[in-house]
Amino acid sequence: MQNKGLVTVFAIVFGLVSLYQLSYTFIASNTENNAKEYAQSLFGADQPDERSAAEANYLDSVSTETQMLGIDYKTANEKQLKKGLDLKGGVNVILQISVKDILIDLANNSKNGAFLQALTDADELQKDAQETYVESFFRAFDALPGENRLASPEIFFNRDLQDDIKSSEWSNDDVKPVIERKVEEGIASAFEVLRKRTDQFGVTQPNLQRLGNSGRILVELPGAKDVERVTELVSRKAQLEFWEVINAQQIIPFLEQADTKVAQIIKPKEEKEEAEASTDTTQTAEEESIEDLLGGEEVEDATADEAVTNPILSRIVPVRIGNPGIYTFKKSDTGVINEYLNMPEVRALLSNDLKFTKFFWSKPEYDEDLGEDLVSLYAIKADRNDTAPLSGGVITDAQQSYTPAGNVSVNMQMNGAGAKIWESMTETAYTDGTQIAVVLDDVVYSAPGVSSGKISGGRSEITGDFTINEGQDLANVLRAGKLPASADIIQAEVVGPTLGQEAISSGLISFIIALVIVLLWMIFYYGKAGAFADVALLVNILFIFGMLAGIPGAVLTLPGIAGIVLTIGISVDANVLIFERIREELAKGKSQRDSINDGFSNALSSILDANITTGLTGLILLVFGTGPIKGFATTLLIGIATSLFTAIFITRLFIDGYTKNGKSLTCSTPMTKNFLKNVNVDFLGKRKIAYVISGILILVSLGSLFTVGLNQGIDFVGGRTYTVRFDKDVNAIDVQDDLVAAFGSAEAKTYGGDNQLKITTKFKVDETGTEVDKEIETTLFNSLTSYLPAGMTYDQFVADDDNKVAGRMEYYKVSPTIADDIKKSSFWAVLGSLVVVFLYILLRFRRWQFSLGAVAAVFHDVLIVLGIFSLTYRIMPFNMEIDQSFIAAILTVIGYSLNDTVVVFDRIREFFNEHQSWKMNRIINSALNSTLSRTLNTSMTTLIVLLTIFTLGAESIRGLIFALIIGVLVGTYSSLFIATPVFYDTVKKRGIDLSDKKDEEEEEAAAA
Repeated sequence: MQNKGLVTVFAIVFGLVSLYQLSYTFIASNTENNAKEYAQSLFGADQPDERSAAEANYLDSVSTETQMLGIDYKTANEKQLKKGLDLKGGVNVILQISVKDILIDLANNSKNGAFLQALTDADELQKDAQETYVESFFRAFDALPGENRLASPEIFFNRDLQDDIKSSEWSNDDVKPVIERKVEEGIASAFEVLRKRTDQFGVTQPNLQRLGNSGRILVELPGAKDVERVTELVSRKAQLEFWEVINAQQIIPFLEQADTKVAQIIKPKEEKEEAEASTDTTQTAEEESIEDLLGGEEVEDATADEAVTNPILSRIVPVRIGNPGIYTFKKSDTGVINEYLNMPEVRALLSNDLKFTKFFWSKPEYDEDLGEDLVSLYAIKADRNDTAPLSGGVITDAQQSYTPAGNVSVNMQMNGAGAKIWESMTETAYTDGTQIAVVLDDVVYSAPGVSSGKISGGRSEITGDFTINEGQDLANVLRAGKLPASADIIQAEVVGPTLGQEAISSGLISFIIALVIVLLWMIFYYGKAGAFADVALLVNILFIFGMLAGIPGAVLTLPGIAGIVLTIGISVDANVLIFERIREELAKGKSQRDSINDGFSNALSSILDANITTGLTGLILLVFGTGPIKGFATTLLIGIATSLFTAIFITRLFIDGYTKNGKSLTCSTPMTKNFLKNVNVDFLGKRKIAYVISGILILVSLGSLFTVGLNQGIDFVGGRTYTVRFDKDVNAIDVQDDLVAAFGSAEAKTYGGDNQLKITTKFKVDETGTEVDKEIETTLFNSLTSYLPAGMTYDQFVADDDNKVAGRMEYYKVSPTIADDIKKSSFWAVLGSLVVVFLYILLRFRRWQFSLGAVAAVFHDVLIVLGIFSLTYRIMPFNMEIDQSFIAAILTVIGYSLNDTVVVFDRIREFFNEHQSWKMNRIINSALNSTLSRTLNTSMTTLIVLLTIFTLGAESIRGLIFALIIGVLVGTYSSLFIATPVFYDTVKKRGIDLSDKKDEEEEEAAAA
């Protein structure tokens, strides 16, 4: 090997850099452990919020102090190896920014019929389309009858867009690029707002990514525990407005008149319904006597009479709360009161100076005596344009603070223009003795009066009985700005810290055990050469973790750990190829030095081909995958690169260093020296039997796929999945019956131990929002109460506490829209990998017969894996859902199968060059037999690794690993009995020259 010194220096430097990158992780972890111990010394396990706050305060206090090697915690935290949600716990959501909202805003809320119809049609087109919403809107607009112009003054040729759309005579094709640019700016603005919000949320290493140009944004907050707080933070539109409050004395007479008017409207309806009911129902004497004893009828009638006589005023709650408005009501009554106040007959009662009055509700406050949320009603002075005198766009800074009484508040600073308007508003409020309502997303947070004249300088304060977190979040969204459009959560994943810690433990144990087994096997089979390969393998692992720590955006996930362990097999495969070739050269009688040189040289082609084909599937995963799948692809690609370097160069350094003084290196041990040495299997002679066996397996698989189908996970169909742990073993069927009674449709499966279930439901799958999520989780909790620890509350059930022993451990939601997109992208990922690999093999081997054999084997392997999943998913004791992780497994199976096949093909081509006089069947059989030791060795070591992960690894990746185990077994079989026989049967005769000599002649002819 040339330039040994350069390789040695590079390896040492790369190793030191990797250790330095990993030192950040060590320092950060050590400091965080100290913080956890400090918090535990102050607060008990029953005080999780206090412990969390103490831990955060400790880390904040030492953030700039040097911890080790001149590195402070803040720097170490930013540069440490990033762990995904499945290892650290936290929240992951995909937001869909409403492009429809942006278009409506660009058109200034146009009421143009063609514009509104195009929006409606675009909504329908989006259900099945893979195009962006803007493209669907343009297509829908162009399809409308008549001559409709986007540049119409009623649509986009308005005051806000006059600098971009110069004339109302512009064609639709001229306007479209402008609108596309404006929509892109709106999405970019939303991304920036979200980035500012999450940067200040208080979690380590927040991750935001735009997903293509679809308006989707991935928000990942590792370590975040308060799910409701996170979802509120990222999806809040944050429309802050300042309104003048109408004095209660002015509006109370109207409310009294409204109360009377509503009673006049609803009383005839009540009497009519009562008369109809009396003709349809009768009471037995027994029922009447029971009601008399209970007094139920009289009470009901009295309440009903009062609700009809005073439908609004009868609902007033005589309780004073922190946001006193005109009157206080129960939050549950706000819907019906809004309906009453918006009746045309009621609105007509407003005097001319109050005709544009708006009604808002205060922030809810819980009343322990009533056991309900209470809200206050505010009357707001508005005008014909329904525009607030001052909006949140003037806010330049906002900070959480405290009032003199010690209550949490938010201080704001306005810009110059806002300060002038604020000065005018506060002067009017002081003169008239009224209040100014601070309204965020149509909710009154506070309505302070002005007691000391106008307020200059643009400073103001929001109060509203906030917690510290609520105050911080409000200041955060005000400082970051409002979202330019609504943001719906279309996919969400919540992983508790307990589950994350368990995943780390199981992943680490499986990793260490698999590594030890492989290291021992290499020494057992190859002796001293195996020991050199082991050192190279350990260096390879150091490089992988060092690169993961150093690459911006790289994240270690549970599938990523599986990917690292899989690269152990890849690294071993490269060394096995080299050692087998050295043994062959030694068997030919060559000197040790020549055998080593020729062994490395001859193995290089197979190593490169095998790793490139696996790398291509990894790239497909990286492009089409999301979340943990990208983590798997990242580690796989890094592992391939480092494996090539360590196998080819590091192992060579050790071998050359050991043999330079004449020491013998046989690449074997006494027990393995002659293993498979003289084997001579007629593989081609058995191909017809193999065809029959494979044909039966494929027919059974296809039959099951068409009749039984696959157990599609919510990634592909939409829905919500919860992992729930109990303090005792439970019967999944009994739990499922209770869930079906509550949801109508639900599924419960044992997940891991008998005290843990994976619960899936499609109940209200089309509805989004935190309120719907909370409603479903509350129903889930109520259905499981009898199985949970006695006295457990809803808050304890959903809390993400460390060392949690029971409750919701993990939550995952996918809307049908993104589920359809995931399904389609998965299909294209698999198809794309097949096409790319077909073309690579065609380019590399120059003959379509090689490509056909390889792709036939891949189709064979994929169909059998799918068939086994279809046949067994109902009886297997672990989760076998078809989701994104399964697609990752399929693509890995494709890569592994091709890896094996390419090694065989490479040897076939080599034998064509060496044995010109041999018949084709002898060449192919000899090539297959010569690679048999390598094939079985690589397959066995890979299987050992996979079986270790399957047995000891986390439950969440067991289905993925099972697919890989089946793939390795079937892939090894197909490379011997499918790929090569298909290639042989398509060539059929020795007349087709497959040697490199033929290629060289063609190149010379072309050059001439």
